[in-house]
Amino acid sequence: MTRLRVTLITLLLTTASACAVGPNYHRPAVSTPPAFKEADGWAPATPSDAADRKDWWTVFGDPTLNELETQAAASNQTLAGAEAAYRAASDLVKIDRAALFPTIALTGSATKSGGGNAVNSVNPSQGAGSGQTAYRVGVGGSWQPDLWGQVRRTIEGAKASAQSSAATVANTRLSVQIQLAIDYIQLRQLDEEKRILDETAQGYARSLVITQNRYAVGVAAKSDVLSAQSQLATTQAGDIDLIQQRARMEHAIAILTGKPPAALTIAPAPWSLPLPDIPAALPSDVLQRRPDIATAERSVAAANAQIGVATAAYFPNVTLSASGDSAASSLGRLFSASSNAWSLGAALAETLLDFGARHAKVAQARANYDQAVANYRQTVLTAFGQVEDNLAAQRVLQGEAAFKKTAADAAAANETITRNQYLAAQADYTAVVIAQATALSARTAQLQIEATRLTTAVDLIAALGGGWRATDIAPGR
Repeated sequence: MTRLRVTLITLLLTTASACAVGPNYHRPAVSTPPAFKEADGWAPATPSDAADRKDWWTVFGDPTLNELETQAAASNQTLAGAEAAYRAASDLVKIDRAALFPTIALTGSATKSGGGNAVNSVNPSQGAGSGQTAYRVGVGGSWQPDLWGQVRRTIEGAKASAQSSAATVANTRLSVQIQLAIDYIQLRQLDEEKRILDETAQGYARSLVITQNRYAVGVAAKSDVLSAQSQLATTQAGDIDLIQQRARMEHAIAILTGKPPAALTIAPAPWSLPLPDIPAALPSDVLQRRPDIATAERSVAAANAQIGVATAAYFPNVTLSASGDSAASSLGRLFSASSNAWSLGAALAETLLDFGARHAKVAQARANYDQAVANYRQTVLTAFGQVEDNLAAQRVLQGEAAFKKTAADAAAANETITRNQYLAAQADYTAVVIAQATALSARTAQLQIEATRLTTAVDLIAALGGGWRATDIAPGR
């Protein structure tokens, strides 16, 4: 009869343990358009694989950038902090899972007592003595069966939180990669601007010599010399300012790679970064490619699990316990049958009145879930907006770049014509100064639009997820 009772109780506990209160998780629905509006007419070159590469920056074909990105992945401290947070979240899953199993403790002691009135509690027949020794060893365990799924919901939430943390690591890594690529593009833009200014300053220096020679023979006015001197000095000052801007950009890159600024020097290089080929992905693909979207979605799953945890508080808790104990006056008798004692027990606990505390906690968990859903949907909308913005920028900048090139070519031709007219006494030097300033401005504007197209391409790669996919955190879901 006793065995039958134990079997029935075991079956009852096993059946009850299969129950988990609270809602099961379903991914929240989001409104997804069939295609991006700004992708209309967007025709990337073939092959268009930039957004399918984890090492997406290699599309620029720049060895220095490749090396810097590798260093950032290994040593960036913001990324290291995010990875440590992920490890902590993963360990929390193990901590929560341990609550599914019994807790077992082992105790042991040895005491020696003496005195005229001392009585041996282990062997009273020995009476009082000058020295009594007692040995005791015990083992005990307790287990709280997860009858209502509170522990399993806790583990479910911890897993989702760990996956959210893994996606946060990916998002942090992508942010570091993107910022490094943009800073590098700007660094190379400054290199090219300096080259243009150096070349322009040399031309202005030659113009100053010509003007001084013409003034010396009485052909040019003193104002022409002063204008040439002012224009040259202004250009040289701008050249020095570019050196300071470049130093700051190089320092920023060093910090991104986890190095002090003094430890990194990037040699100047010609402007040679190509515009990468980027496919215009479908909006549904973006949901699987953006780590920030995965972070938000996993946060929803974690919030959903907390509803079950809060709901489980409505139901009673059962605790099973067992212990064994042995005490003797000598080690040889410690484990004899006459020295052993044992006990088994069960306890039931249920809150009868809490003045609405449990109801409020469940309501709070549901409100937190609703907030997480809203954040998730807002993250998706923001992602769609970023893709649309950068697709539009790519198309607009492409047309703008063509006009900038035309303007730069025309300004350069006008500078040559005006300078020849001045040498032939058909124009004053003011016209030359204006033509030269216009040509420099047009060349700089052309370079800036090219750099902007590159940084916009990087932003578009980021908006499409940078080659990351949600399947990277799928195991364990």
